[in-house]
Amino acid sequence: MKKNPFVLMLLLLVSCVGSKTTTAPASEVSPLQSYVDATRQQYAPDKRVALFKVEPHGNVLRGETNMPKAKTDLLARLQAANITYIDSIQVLPEAELEGKRNAVISISVANIRSEPKHSAELATQATMGTPVKVWKKQDGWYLVQTPDKYIAWVDYGGITLMGDRAFADWQKGKKLLYTHPYGFAYATPDAKGTTVSDLVYGDVVLLKEQVKGFYKVEFPDGRSAYIADNEAADYNTWAASRQPSGENLVQASKGLLGFPYLWGGTSVKGMDCSGFTKTVYFMNGLVLPRDASQQVHVGELVDTSKGWDNMKPGDLLFFGVPAKDGKPERVVHVGMWIGGDQEFIHSAGKVRINSMNPKAANYDEYELNRFLRAKRVAPDTTLLDLREVSLYE
Repeated sequence: MKKNPFVLMLLLLVSCVGSKTTTAPASEVSPLQSYVDATRQQYAPDKRVALFKVEPHGNVLRGETNMPKAKTDLLARLQAANITYIDSIQVLPEAELEGKRNAVISISVANIRSEPKHSAELATQATMGTPVKVWKKQDGWYLVQTPDKYIAWVDYGGITLMGDRAFADWQKGKKLLYTHPYGFAYATPDAKGTTVSDLVYGDVVLLKEQVKGFYKVEFPDGRSAYIADNEAADYNTWAASRQPSGENLVQASKGLLGFPYLWGGTSVKGMDCSGFTKTVYFMNGLVLPRDASQQVHVGELVDTSKGWDNMKPGDLLFFGVPAKDGKPERVVHVGMWIGGDQEFIHSAGKVRINSMNPKAANYDEYELNRFLRAKRVAPDTTLLDLREVSLYE
């Protein structure tokens, strides 16, 4: 029999008389639980992009959040309901960071994991120069939030922590973006010299000067290096030149053919399905959400009920399991339409092209059978249009 929450509330209030710190037995459902759940649903329905790890232990609220308003609203609801509670919720960023609430990725590709350990699942990646918010520290790991709002852990070697002033100074600097799929930065203006770092498409560094066919640059951690001037571009010039047309999206995608699949990868060192579409759109100046189950909410639905005639190059195709028997839909894969003989490109094993046409040599029956729907992504429906809002300045 389901217990009446108001009866539980009265029992708890009686138990608290004479001792403000008395907690209910662990086996009982706290009367605070429904309020916590409602607040979580409002502010953090997707725990990948919002942090509200709060749980009631009797009448004690324990946990943490990076949203002060969520905590404020929760406490206000409890007060309005005359429910007694003890507030032990920590609002991040934590004090141990000593004001260094910002960081910049300082290696070519930083692996960002679901837990603070190298054996944890790879959640996402971020390229050099990407600014991230820092929420907390645990040993040598930092809980960070990327520009696409993803929250996960990066180890100390992947970032340079910055206070507000240092971060503002970094953002003001003139930026250079690496535009080759893969390459190196050198200690001297000599491609045969010692390397300072490897580089991938999308890495951003400070531009200092141009010398002898090279750019002299500075990394977020202060290292100086030289990059061949035909392998990089002024960031503002690059951003202004982006034209995310279907033709350009297809061209960028085909430049990644054969690149390896990597669960959690979002760079040319390896990419999963949504990391691939995210990279293709970034190369055209647009920032998509991280996962396929998030990307599916972007853009306008394309009618495929009568076939593929309405599809245009650059449209995203989503695959998975439809809602059934009370179970919600599961979006687990994404690819991009390129046209031709009903073809799409996606990262599955490696970046490859398949077709929805049963008569085609590259027909993919498996993906056709789990196709859910297609979306057309306009620039104003993405997280960021880099032609209008810069991540790096």
